[in-house]
Amino acid sequence: MVNRRKVRSSDLELKDRLVAVQRVVKVTKGGRTFSFAAIVVVGDEKGVVGYGLGKAGEVASAISKGTEDAKKNLVKIPIFKGTIPHEQIGKFGGAKVWLKPATSGTGVKAGGAMRHVLESVGITDVLAKSKGSSNPHNLVKATVNALMELRDAAEIAYTRQVDVNKVFNG
Repeated sequence: MVNRRKVRSSDLELKDRLVAVQRVVKVTKGGRTFSFAAIVVVGDEKGVVGYGLGKAGEVASAISKGTEDAKKNLVKIPIFKGTIPHEQIGKFGGAKVWLKPATSGTGVKAGGAMRHVLESVGITDVLAKSKGSSNPHNLVKATVNALMELRDAAEIAYTRQVDVNKVFNG
């Protein structure tokens, strides 16, 4: 099955957000070797988001590698009046996230890694809660999984092969 939500980064104005940097230590016979792992989220704040992981010996190199990886994994997310179309749960590893639409003016009520993803997408009003693991890597992946499961009225009408008005009116 082809993912219809895949997007190319060629003509988009993407903004990158650094979610987390971790120092990784490898112990060998000759001593300790330090390297860095950075998880980066990029988005155009108009419904497109992607995340990437970069690993390198220096922080700046890890961030640039993560940004390049994120630009290769962009997906389109449906946004409805600044919020999400419906409630959604996402899971990845030990992390579980819950997203709920909010009225205009609520803001992004989310913590840490989830906030970076939601703001990169361009969602301005949402209620979010994370349960389980607080690992930023898994939280970012769980949030993107939840966002990819969202469906707008046009997509539902296309799937059911009916008019968009029939989706709302039953």
